[in-house]
Amino acid sequence: MSSEELHAIDLLGRVPYGRLATSMRALPILAIARHIVVDGRVVLRMHSGLGYHEACDGTVVAYGADNFNTTPSGDAGELWSVQFTGPAEIVHPTPEQRERFGAAPARMNGEPFSPAYLGVDPHFVSVHTLGLPRKSAEPQRSVI
Repeated sequence: MSSEELHAIDLLGRVPYGRLATSMRALPILAIARHIVVDGRVVLRMHSGLGYHEACDGTVVAYGADNFNTTPSGDAGELWSVQFTGPAEIVHPTPEQRERFGAAPARMNGEPFSPAYLGVDPHFVSVHTLGLPRKSAEPQRSVI
């Protein structure tokens, strides 16, 4: 793995959820998924009731995650975003891997959550950062 790919995998480990993008019946879809990294492969847990995992099986998908909803102080004051594309396939994680996902949601769109798992091999990985301005020690005053 390149240094950028290793950095991306490290960043993915800092947030629990991301977004999966693909198409279903010729229309684009964007789905939330819980992820873990297993031996350089990203394993996703998503709700099976929507059928998105079946639409992704055997295709190339895009996946992204970021720290936009967290306090960036642990990331040197930067917001970051990781994206990659790669082939996806339905997988059956080991009990230890399932435990790493943590507790599953109780419901998805009002129905009981039923997990499905996809394995994605990251290709074409990119990391983007957004440096935030440092807060001034002196409060800003109005000029009006």
